[in-house]
Amino acid sequence: MFGQFQEIYELAKPFLDTRNNDIHMKVSYAFCNKLLETEGGVQSVAKPAIILHDVGWKMVPEELQLKAFGPIDYDRTINRIHEVEGARIAREILEQLGWDAVVIDEIAEIILGHDSRKTPLSTSDAVVKDADKLWRYSSEALVIDCERFGIDPAIHVEWLGKQIDGWFITDTGVKLAREELQSRFTSLPVQKNTSNQT
Repeated sequence: MFGQFQEIYELAKPFLDTRNNDIHMKVSYAFCNKLLETEGGVQSVAKPAIILHDVGWKMVPEELQLKAFGPIDYDRTINRIHEVEGARIAREILEQLGWDAVVIDEIAEIILGHDSRKTPLSTSDAVVKDADKLWRYSSEALVIDCERFGIDPAIHVEWLGKQIDGWFITDTGVKLAREELQSRFTSLPVQKNTSNQT
């Protein structure tokens, strides 16, 4: 799945066994590939960054994790820990693999602000941010998020529709989010009117 970046994934894997991050990362990686095709960006920056972007959650106690992300107002101080720790762990992994220091700096900087920084530093950063958010629109995320937050799927899908214009940076990100949203509406037991979502 990860091609030339398989070694990065293998070293990241022990850090991804919390918060369903292994599933989240793989779905986000697939979206990252689609975004790179249409939006550009540097593959050797964006792909390692999306593989490594959430490794820092391993450093956040599991009992605190649900307070640090999600559709409700969350604790940004706890959330920030996963960015800082993620950037540190990513550096260690990439240095272990002998990556160029300049590229490591760029990847670490993307990870350091992938949730908290609203303005992207580069096209690669924008791709990572949108790929990360697109996860929430996937069928996998709908099941996982509704279960862990105790949310009705229909309500959650409607809420996701309202986030598109504020969340996504790239045109492709918006397009993919709307396509995924339409698929989620279609899969709900009761059809919803999506005319105000597109």
